[in-house]
Amino acid sequence: QVQLVESGGGLVQPGGSLRLSCAASGSTLRFNSMAWYRQAPGKERELIARIRRGGNTNYRESVKGRFTISRDNAENTVTLQMNALKPEDTAVYLCSAEYFIDGTGHVAWGQGTQVTVSS
Repeated sequence: QVQLVESGGGLVQPGGSLRLSCAASGSTLRFNSMAWYRQAPGKERELIARIRRGGNTNYRESVKGRFTISRDNAENTVTLQMNALKPEDTAVYLCSAEYFIDGTGHVAWGQGTQVTVSS
């Protein structure tokens, strides 16, 4: 069973930086896309950034130029570097990973890590 574990959340002042990490434990699977989502109270979950196995990335418009997603395929980890944080970035951040077993697609999710941007 695939288990994703996020780390690196916390409280930071506006303009500050945080680095989120997500590691897949207990798995030797090859993950296709890996991504970061976030969900603020009372709002829908939204995609922040996605990175494909080959390294192609795409970002939500509101985080372009501030956030950077990267991955280590050998270690099955995905990282989100967040700079110039704003109060509106406050949310629970979750990582996800897509994989296939016998041709059937699956998506694994982490439990989420809280990011709070406040002075």
